[in-house]
Order: sequence, then C-alpha cells, then structure tokens
Amino acid sequence: MKARKVRQSCLPFALSILMSATFSAHAENATDSASLIAKGKYLAIAADCGACHTAPDHGAAMSGGYIISSPLGNIVSSNITPSKTAGIGDYTEQDFARAVREGINKQGQHLYPAMPYTSYAKITDSDIHALYAYFMHGVKADDNVPAPTNLPFPFNIRSSMFFWNMLFEDAKPFTPAADKSAEINRGDYLVNALAHCDTCHTPRNALMGQNNDQALSGGSLGSWYAPNITPDKQAGIGNWSDAEIAQYLKTGHVAGKAQAAGPMAEAVEHSLQYLSDEDIQAMVAYLRQVPAVSQPVSQARDNIGQPATSEALQRAVKDPDAGWKVYSSTCANCHQADGSGNTIYPSLFHNTTTGAAQADNLIATIVYGVHRQVDGKDIDMPGFGPDALFTDRLTDQQIADVSNYVLKNFGNAELNVTADQVKTVREGGERPLIARLAQPAVWGGAVIVVILLLVLLVSLSRRGKKHGA
Repeated sequence: MKARKVRQSCLPFALSILMSATFSAHAENATDSASLIAKGKYLAIAADCGACHTAPDHGAAMSGGYIISSPLGNIVSSNITPSKTAGIGDYTEQDFARAVREGINKQGQHLYPAMPYTSYAKITDSDIHALYAYFMHGVKADDNVPAPTNLPFPFNIRSSMFFWNMLFEDAKPFTPAADKSAEINRGDYLVNALAHCDTCHTPRNALMGQNNDQALSGGSLGSWYAPNITPDKQAGIGNWSDAEIAQYLKTGHVAGKAQAAGPMAEAVEHSLQYLSDEDIQAMVAYLRQVPAVSQPVSQARDNIGQPATSEALQRAVKDPDAGWKVYSSTCANCHQADGSGNTIYPSLFHNTTTGAAQADNLIATIVYGVHRQVDGKDIDMPGFGPDALFTDRLTDQQIADVSNYVLKNFGNAELNVTADQVKTVREGGERPLIARLAQPAVWGGAVIVVILLLVLLVSLSRRGKKHGA
C-alpha cells in the first residue's frame, strides 16, 4: 500500500512536469511562429507586395485586382491571400518559392515580369520561409477572384515567357560579397532583391530585359521615368548627402530637390517609409558605392532653374504666352507666380522633375497628379488629364503649353514638349520595340516568332559557352 501511495502521490507531480513542458514547448512554438510571421510581414513590406496585390480604396489586403499598366497591355494582379479557392492557400512552400523566384505558379503557368521575379530570385531560403509563413498565417484569406489578365496576341501566350526567362532570368539566391561590409551587402540585397529598385531604375533593351551594364542609370516606366540613382554628381545622386537620400526614401520629399510621384510615390507609401533606419542606411551605403554612370548633362537636375520674373510682363502684353495663361489660372495659386512654392507645394526650380533631361515626369505629374501618404498624412496634387474629377481637364496642347512655360522659366529650357508627346505619355508611354513589332495588323505575329527563335538560339549559345568554360 505504501508503494502504491507513493506512485499515486508522484503521478500528479509527474503530470504537472509533463504539462508544464508541453505548455512551454507550445509557448515557444507560438513565440517562434509569431516571430517568423512578423519577419515575413516586414519582408513583404520591403518587397512592396501590397502595392500591386491590393486594389486601391476597395480591395482586401493582398486579394489582387490591381491593374498594372504595361507597354504590352494591362496586367491584373492575382490574389495572394491564403484562400484555397481564389488565392495561394493550397501552395506548398516549394510552390510558393517557385512562383516568387521563377515566376511560375502552382498550375505551371508563367507569370509576367510585372511581378519582379527576376529580382526576387535573389531572395534567400530563410526569407522565403518567413514570407511563406506570413502569407499563409498572417494574411486574411479572401475569396475575391480578380479579372484575368488579357494581353493581346502573342503576349497572351504565357508559355512564350519560357524563352524570355532563358535569356534574362538568373534564379540564384543572393550571395554576400566577401570584400564588402555587412551594411553594403544588406543594401545590395534590399536594392536588387527585396525592394527591387533595379527593375525600375535600370534601362531595358528591345526585348524589355534589363541592361545591367548600365545598372541603376535610369529607365522608362511607360508614362513615368525612373531617374539615374548612381553616384554620378551630374546625372545621378552624387551631389545628394546621405541624409537627403535617406529622407527621400523615407518620405518621398526633400525640399529644394525632389518629391516622389507615380510608382516611386507608391514605393514610399507602401514600403520604404516602414523600413528600419538601419535598412535605409544600408541602401544609402550601397548606392554610394555602385559604379557611377555619366550621361550628357551639364549640371545636376536639382540645381537647375530660378524664380520667374515674367508675371508682370505677361500681364502687360495683349497676347500673353499660352502656357502662362494655363499656369496663372491653374498652377500659380499653389506653386506661386514665381514658382517658389510654399510649405505644402514644392518649388518648381531646383526640382528634379523640371530639371530632368526628359519631360516625362513633368507631363505625367500634370496628367495624373501626385499622391502619397506618409506617416498618415496625405500629400496630394490633383491631376489635370482627361480623367480629372475635381479640376479643369486640360487638353494635350494645354498641357504641352504649360509644360513648356514651366521648363523655360523654372527648369530645363532646352526641352520642348509637343501635344503628341503629351498624348504618348497619357496613353502609357512609348511602346518598346517588341510591342511595336508584335502588331498583328502589320506583321501577323511573324516577327515575334523570329524574335523568340533568336532568343532561343542566343540562350542555347550562352548555355553552351557556360558549359564549355
């Protein structure tokens, strides 16, 4: 009986130890899971996933439906919530990694490179694991089924991306450079992988592949232009201080230099403002040491221009400048008659938009306006294009006139904007060669077949050289 009593008395104690260990393990697992999901959320913000996969104003987070305008047509973002009927709820981590890094979904369909998998290919295994945990357990499932992307022939043949990927995709995770500091390596990883700055700021060739020999030296984004962000003192950001670069990344605004609009404003609003100061400084450190790419400009774009003195003269003449008439009635109330701006609206001189070597961003700003939200505060300028709701709708000629007035009085006076140029920007920008050649009405798609064959031959040739090396 004594022995039995001993066993009985020990049993509750043993159970308490076992239960304590079990609860402790569960608590540790819960803590680890929460930490992993939090890490994945931060990585998803750094990768700016929400900007494209959340429809503005009415869409549930990551439920897709955002329309991305591309030179080849409109691309509709997919649902990447853990919905099993509409999203990625039945993706394994391997399926997820393949979609993110290689641009191939669970069904084996190729994604279009509007989803920057060519940059995401560098994401490390551990970060892929954290991202997967976040999307599966930190994002609310939503059963919204976005409208399908419907590009014109031959781009609607998704399998054609196989050939493009052979030439331009490099699916290798990031490897830190042994001769670089940890900070610069972190900046490299952010700029060229997670934040994928390279996909916008690097020029593209005729087949829309990145020209990495000119990395970060500026590239067309349809209606907008992503400027040179190499450390060249005239063409790039070599004359910016570290603090100014960091401030711009965090807020999209540096007084007397620049303000973010278009895709950059979206990057600031949805991604960059939420990055840690350490990560922002790492990006600055990396950008400081990339090869500077010079371009034929005489001075830095943010040093161009001065206050205008034409107001009194224009009011005194019988037939004032057409651009001044638009500026005086539409722009001067905010930007001031002399272009000096105020505490809310930026100066139009010493401004990277008006001092740039191309007028795309000035035109696009007038057509589409500016919107970004930083620290919960909205920064807005209304658009004056054909879709304007609360402002005068300016014609292409009026936008050309006011652009030329602004350029001649505040910015790069060597530029001259035409109504046709405004029309091109308003319609999505200059179409690349591959899009122009693919017009069935002209070529019946035959040229695309030739291009794809050439891509295949070049790819096979390159692979052969690699294997023979």
